[in-house]
Amino acid sequence: MNIAQLILRMLIAATVSVMTASTAFSQASTQSTGSFDFNADGVIFQTADSASKVIMRFRNQNWATFTMNDEFDVTSSDLQPRRLRLRFGGTLVDPRLSFNIQLSFTRGDQDWTDTQFPNIVRDAMVFWNFTPNLQLGFGQTKLPGNRQRVISSADLQVPDRSIVNGAFNIDRDFGLQGFWRPINGSVIVNLRGSVSSGDGRNQPAISGDGLAYTGRAELLPFGAFKGGGDYFEGDLLREATPKLSIGVTAHRNANQTRTRGTLGTPLFAQRTASVLYADAILKYRGFSLYTEFANRSADDPITVNPKDSTQKAAILVGHGYMAQLSYCFPSMVEVTARYAVTDADEALAGLRDYVKNENASLTCTYYANRHRIKGNVELGMNRQTAYNSGNAVTTTYYVRFNTELGI
Repeated sequence: MNIAQLILRMLIAATVSVMTASTAFSQASTQSTGSFDFNADGVIFQTADSASKVIMRFRNQNWATFTMNDEFDVTSSDLQPRRLRLRFGGTLVDPRLSFNIQLSFTRGDQDWTDTQFPNIVRDAMVFWNFTPNLQLGFGQTKLPGNRQRVISSADLQVPDRSIVNGAFNIDRDFGLQGFWRPINGSVIVNLRGSVSSGDGRNQPAISGDGLAYTGRAELLPFGAFKGGGDYFEGDLLREATPKLSIGVTAHRNANQTRTRGTLGTPLFAQRTASVLYADAILKYRGFSLYTEFANRSADDPITVNPKDSTQKAAILVGHGYMAQLSYCFPSMVEVTARYAVTDADEALAGLRDYVKNENASLTCTYYANRHRIKGNVELGMNRQTAYNSGNAVTTTYYVRFNTELGI
């Protein structure tokens, strides 16, 4: 039995169980021990005293991508379920004790390329909510990095995140995280911080020491966005007044073991690297502007295989920036333009990573149920400048069809 058949059987079994539970609860007396509901939040199971509540959600993203050379001949095609995820959240025993569990089931969503094993567990987090403005969490989840990475992939305007995120994001890690909102009102300040392993999700024991330290500060000078709109892309709720959020993240990973810290292929020796992010999102009457800057630095970023000096692995040092502008019509049709650049530092001269990458794209999206059910088409261009080859330029084009379905 392959994994697709297993997942299908699990979903069928879950559906039958939910239908059975729904019937049982609807026929139960007032002494029922719990309840079942299905609404915009997902499938909800709750005890009679409401002390424990489990919310189940799923999502499926499918896409088809066709890449062409500069003569517009198709050179490759990528047709796959990009993401298939199952998520559980809620509270247990005490409403202040909450949790978040997320599992992924597609090959491209499990870090197969880097880890060579099915990395299914994405989030496994327990939170204690002291107040609505003060929270402490322990486990594995996204670090408080660049906004586009922290935004769920289900809430993107473009089918995938930018090349800047791909090169410099700090992704998920295991550790301790905290959130504090010291200022709340017409002006809001959010502070987030974490101490984590620095080696990424689901990693085995690593020899030696070294942790990762991350801090993020956000300023919302015009108050809160509608419906938490600072953490989903596009002005789907059409802000009546301008809303702005500015964020800065600093991250230091001591003795990291992978080329991109929590991601990437293994280094031949441990190194310490720092990452700096700055991002901003502005929304007003259907218009949305999002931009970010990233920089990674490290002393002596190149490592060499002690058994073969021709084999090298390096921390991807350099910088990148991205901007995307969109307008969502009242009909829920949206047009988004994006431009992004990543540029490797000259410390990588001689390695294949010593390149400049550029991406420009135009996306048209229809939101049937906001970000939960949508479809879009993206037309894009990728250009790479190879510094080691006399600045030779290679240009490719692509068209991508994408659908998102979930609760």
